Amino acid sequence: MVLNDSLASALSHILNCEKIGRKECILRPASNLLLEVLKILNEKGYLGSYEIVKEGNKTYVVLNLLGTINKCGVIKPRLGVKKNNFEKFEKRYLPSKDFGFLIVSTSKGLMVHNEAKEKGVGGNLIAYCY
Repeated sequence: MVLNDSLASALSHILNCEKIGRKECILRPASNLLLEVLKILNEKGYLGSYEIVKEGNKTYVVLNLLGTINKCGVIKPRLGVKKNNFEKFEKRYLPSKDFGFLIVSTSKGLMVHNEAKEKGVGGNLIAYCY
């Protein structure tokens, strides 16, 4: 099986496992981008703990689910956003104000859109979750 976007398939797998009520899921392959996104989702309280397992030259993630995700997904194409234009994309991808977040890839690393606004940096939109 050939994956074009490992982050998109991982987020859709997480969402599918949440919808059917599973308590854990396994994500393969584990990329650095996926691990950063999982770290942000964990910090925001949408995911439980996760463990990175290395088996030979393959790496995967065993993830504990909390059942708190309503919707999550990637933003394709990776749209560029300036430091003062986040409101347009908040309206497009999030259901209401102060509910959920956008993940932005900036020159200072991956961060949530509110943090990017505070720091005054723009970047490319990666994913959303609420």
